[in-house]
Order: sequence, then structure tokens, then C-alpha cells
Amino acid sequence: MANPSVSEDGVYLITGAAGFIGSFLSKRLLEQGCRVIGVDNLNDYYDVGLKQARLDMLHPYDNFAFAHVDVADKASLTDVFAAHRPRVVIHLAAQAGVRYSIENPDVYIQTNLIGFFNLLEACRHYPVEHLLYASSSSVYGANKKVPFEETDFVDHPVSLYAATKKSNELMAHTYSHLYNIPATGLRFFTVYGPMGRPDMAYFGFADSYFAGKPIRIFNNGDFEHDLYRDFTYIEDIVTGIERLIGRPPAEQPRHKVYNIGNNRPEKLMTFIEALERALSKAMGQGVTFEKIFEPLKPGDVPATYASTAHLQEAIGFKPETPIEVGLQHFADWYVAYYGRKS
Repeated sequence: MANPSVSEDGVYLITGAAGFIGSFLSKRLLEQGCRVIGVDNLNDYYDVGLKQARLDMLHPYDNFAFAHVDVADKASLTDVFAAHRPRVVIHLAAQAGVRYSIENPDVYIQTNLIGFFNLLEACRHYPVEHLLYASSSSVYGANKKVPFEETDFVDHPVSLYAATKKSNELMAHTYSHLYNIPATGLRFFTVYGPMGRPDMAYFGFADSYFAGKPIRIFNNGDFEHDLYRDFTYIEDIVTGIERLIGRPPAEQPRHKVYNIGNNRPEKLMTFIEALERALSKAMGQGVTFEKIFEPLKPGDVPATYASTAHLQEAIGFKPETPIEVGLQHFADWYVAYYGRKS
């Protein structure tokens, strides 16, 4: 059934369309008859083959077009806007990863700051009805008050990645104020599911198991004070975005930020045990990870926990897929995609 938040009229431009969230969102909109322009630079931060596989899901749709463009290339990005005049822009392209930002800071400035500036400039010169963009739960830093609420103080990021996402929120607020661009920031909380990002812990755990290697858990082996994460299933993320599309902020400045999380943090060890069970079922045989416990890494935070009250009030929805269900979908896909089943 068509969602009243989206319309077949006009163009939806999605940056990061070959990414995890971008590809699933593109597919959802295409299924509803929307015209989607996907933008991605197909960088090699992780397996380009997986990115291509996601695009392969989208190419059969006649109303999908792909632009191989880097958002940091201002001229090329502006050309895409000039050619397609998008009605709605969903900006999901970013250099992701907390730990990688410590090793390779330059790319975060180029993509997450300059790229986002280029996008805002394009929306300024080719006005859109709504700009939605990816922020992150990482903006909450090491906040100890939980659950995290959108009104919380977020001026103490603990990674460069988090700092770039907080900067995006400030930039979007300023452009909304100066140029009346309706903009909505989306603070995602640990998104997981089939065709997900290989740099995420759950994906890496599966890779390590099938490579005959132990998994590394960065919690000091402290089970009583284990890390907590608000794991959010990909389809819930897409539903949240889809429903927000038709709700651009009306009050000045036309900028709002929403948490999109499961509102039900799980212990990391509970999540790992659920993944073992999901892979066991997908494989038809018992799967147990060999585990090595190590200290918390710089930039990591002890807990992420989303308050979703504002999201629920705005769109009547909050993510609630249990990890057992979401991880089973991931495990079934992983085993089939990589041919792990004997």
C-alpha cells in the first residue's frame, strides 16, 4: 500500500544509494513508483562488490537512474541537481566508522564536511521541498544520561566522525535559517541487517568465524558492566525515513532532528549470543564464536540508547524489530550470499 508521505510526483535524490541504508530506501521508494536518482562514488572503504550487488537490486526499476558522483566534487554534484531538479533529497553519503576516523581523518573532512556543504549549496540554488540527512547516535558522545533525547547537550563528541556529524547538524540548521531549506537530521542508532556494512561488528564477527579466527570484543571482559547498544533493524530505519519525508519542518528555523533507534538497548554479549543462534539455524549446525576480550577502543562509548518519543509523536512509529528476528534475516542472507552452507 502506498505511503501518503511519499508521492510519485517529482524526483527523489538519494546520496549513498549504493550504501546499506541508501539502497534499501531507494528500493522502498521505487516499489511505490517514485522516481529515484541514486548518487554514489562507490569508494573502496569496504567491498565494492557488495555495493554493486545493492545497486543490482535497483537497476531493474525503470524509474531508477544512477550517477557515479562524489559529493565532494561540487561541480559534478551541482550538475546532477541541475539536470534532475529533485523535489526531495535524502543525504546518506558519508565516510562512516568511528575507529577509521582515527586512522584516516582526511577523508572525513572531505566527504562529511565539504561534501555536505556542497549538498547544502545545491539545495540552496535548486530549492527542494525537504532535505533529510544522516546524522548519528555518536553525537551524544559519552553522555551518561539515558535514554538519549534530541534536546540533550551534544557538544562533547569523542571521535572525529561524531564531530563531523554534529557539524552537519549545525550547518543544516544555519542553511535552514538563512535560505529557508526545510531540513531534518536523522540520528541513527547501530543499524544492522542483510546486505549491511562489513565494517560493522556483527558482520565482522560472522567473517571471523568462517575464517577460523576469534572475534575481538572491546569490553574488557566485563560482563556485569557490558557495552549496551541500541541495535536498529534496517527496515525500521527505512520506514522511519519514509514516513518523515512528507513532514518537512514548518516552524522557523525549518530544521529538526530525530533519533531513529530501537529504544531497547541490548548488552553486546546478548547480541553476540543471538547472532550465534541465528547463524546456527542458518547453517543447520551449532555455531560458537571463539572470543578474545580487549579494552575499549578510543572513540567508543559504553552505551547508546535512543529516546524515540519525538519520532513516535511525529509519525506514529518507532522501530521495534527484535534482534532475534533481525539477526536471523542477516544470518540467512549472509550464509546464502557467501555460500557458507555446506
